[in-house]
Amino acid sequence: MLLSHNEENNFSLTRFESMLKTNDVLFFDSDEFENIIHFYLENGKIALAKKAVRLGLSQHPTSVNLRLLRVEILVFEDKLDQAEGILNEIYDLETSNEEVYIQKANILSKKDQHQEAIQMLEVALEITCDEADVYSLLGMEYLFLEDFENAKLNFMKCLEADEEDYSALYNIMYCFDFLEQKQGAIDYLNTFLDRNPYSEVGWHQLGKQYFDLKNYTKALSAFDFAIISDDTFIGAYLEKGKVLEKLGRFNEAIENYTITMDLDDPTSFAYLRIGKCYEKLGLDELALKNYRQTVHEDPLLDKGWIAITDFFYKKGNHKKALYYINKAINIDSENVLYWKRYARINNKLQQLEEAERGYRRTLELGNYELETWVKRCDILINLGEFEAAVQNLLQAIEFYPETAEIEYRLAGLYFVLHEPEKGNNHLNNALKMDSEYYIIIEELFPSIFARKSVKEKIKMHLKSCS
Repeated sequence: MLLSHNEENNFSLTRFESMLKTNDVLFFDSDEFENIIHFYLENGKIALAKKAVRLGLSQHPTSVNLRLLRVEILVFEDKLDQAEGILNEIYDLETSNEEVYIQKANILSKKDQHQEAIQMLEVALEITCDEADVYSLLGMEYLFLEDFENAKLNFMKCLEADEEDYSALYNIMYCFDFLEQKQGAIDYLNTFLDRNPYSEVGWHQLGKQYFDLKNYTKALSAFDFAIISDDTFIGAYLEKGKVLEKLGRFNEAIENYTITMDLDDPTSFAYLRIGKCYEKLGLDELALKNYRQTVHEDPLLDKGWIAITDFFYKKGNHKKALYYINKAINIDSENVLYWKRYARINNKLQQLEEAERGYRRTLELGNYELETWVKRCDILINLGEFEAAVQNLLQAIEFYPETAEIEYRLAGLYFVLHEPEKGNNHLNNALKMDSEYYIIIEELFPSIFARKSVKEKIKMHLKSCS
């Protein structure tokens, strides 16, 4: 039973909280206690819910509903054996109480016994007056089992029983997306909207499906219908703005993002998108103003720092770009996207040691793109750190075996380090993989390329391939 907002229930809650403050003992009937406990559980106030259960059972020790609420709290606290003991006692008294089976299912689910939980919920389904709730729980159990088809079917039955249960609709869309059934999702939403033509959430979800398919005209229409259904629906304005950006209608996109700020507190996402639109329109001052607002609103949003850094990088103002990426790194030193930019900017500024540090940090954070290994290698070569460059490439080759870009560099490095046998081996490998890439040797190791033996080897290979 959910706590209604009528005066009687508010009065009960006020009396209960007053009693806790004064240590007086007041009497409440069992329904009042149930409402109070539900209110606290729904608002995450577990400690107060436990107090209400304890006082409720002291005044109504035979109340099955209060005992079931105690079970719910015990399950939440992972005190499963204790919860199960109470449930067994209740079951002996009321074999047809759906909540007993639901709580038994919760316990089994907590123990990762999802198939057994489903069996309990199917029993509950036969005796319940609230099918929607049980179907929703069944859907969740099937999700735990990664049985997305059955999960989807149960969430659909939940939505049939309660067409305002939008969490079920979101879960249905999640299943469709996981199963990569885009057209199935669109067909389902259109059927749902035939029955619920003013469902803003339904239109919003339909728009997102069309957006993913790059059908921006239909997506725009769907988001417009979502806004007609609820002109305060912030999500629809944001999604409509994204569609208008894709269509190149940047001024209209800005209008929609601005509306979200009028409806609620400004968000970093809205500032970011407005900044992107102004940048596309060539209005640099307004773009920069919004990017700065983005990082002010949410300093942890990496897209904001990346936008402002890239803005200055594209303008050729590398020192300003470096200033902002340093600020970003000071906030989050584990962000690989920041370090990649840090390395690239320092490379542009010919600050090679700092650039090398950036690429090294990028690798340490798990970014193993070929480009990262190669660029770090080239910087180490420029710094004269040939041994370190070799070690870098030997690590890279574990991720990218048989890669000409790596083999040519290793060849050049081993020749520089006076290990001609290894140099020749890697040069042979490289030429077999891609003979056109020999230009790497020419550019990075001109003195090695100038050697007669190296030139002849390359020439012979090219001749044999022609």
